[in-house]
Amino acid sequence: MAVIGIMSAMHEELAAVLAAMPDEQRVQVAGRDFWVGHWQGHSVVAVLSRIGKVAAATTATVLLERFGVNNLVFTGVAGGLGSGVRVGDVVVADGFVQHDLDVSPLFPRYEVPLYGLARFDAHPALLAQLRAASGQVLADAALHLGAGTLAEFQLSAPRVHQGLVISGDRFVSTSAESHALRQALPEALAVEMEGAAVAQVCHDYGVPFAAVRTISDRADDTAHTDFRRFIREVASRYSLAILSQWLSQRAPD
Repeated sequence: MAVIGIMSAMHEELAAVLAAMPDEQRVQVAGRDFWVGHWQGHSVVAVLSRIGKVAAATTATVLLERFGVNNLVFTGVAGGLGSGVRVGDVVVADGFVQHDLDVSPLFPRYEVPLYGLARFDAHPALLAQLRAASGQVLADAALHLGAGTLAEFQLSAPRVHQGLVISGDRFVSTSAESHALRQALPEALAVEMEGAAVAQVCHDYGVPFAAVRTISDRADDTAHTDFRRFIREVASRYSLAILSQWLSQRAPD
């Protein structure tokens, strides 16, 4: 049976996933807790990626090498960059770029040395499945969040977007930074700190990878002050519902 890896960046999101796995068992590797079990009839390994590209790459490598993961999905939050990408929306990444990678003039800006690539694409089939599941969940967001939560966080008609997600080892939280990123990478819809690194690892191993990110802020001076509360009451519920919907519709491998 194929093994599905699920990575989350925050404890609150991983806790929601673990609560849905009835038989999870903890295995400790490289200072990390990997939870091995089943969900919706699939073999699953869930783990906290930790924050940043190096930590996420290490976690992904252990998932692939030690646990034999055949498909890997990252779920978490991100800052919105693209026009029309609002707080409470969901971005399903179709590609990943490291926005802080610059080895010029030896290589073009953003290109990973010796790969000839700056962008690592999500797996098309996995991407399509997760986009469909995200659309189904957001079509009835009140069912998963509650009308009170939607009103409290001022989430009106949340939407699913598909496009480029960029990663870097810094938390983007000022208007100047987000403006600079939009100028440099105008196709980018969201910014976070792990996805591009995991995508590169999965590229190296030939393992399908995709990511679903809930927009927690606009990566500028108006960023949420209660970040963890948003994760707990909005993003974690989205992630749980989207992953559950995806797995319930995915045929056993």
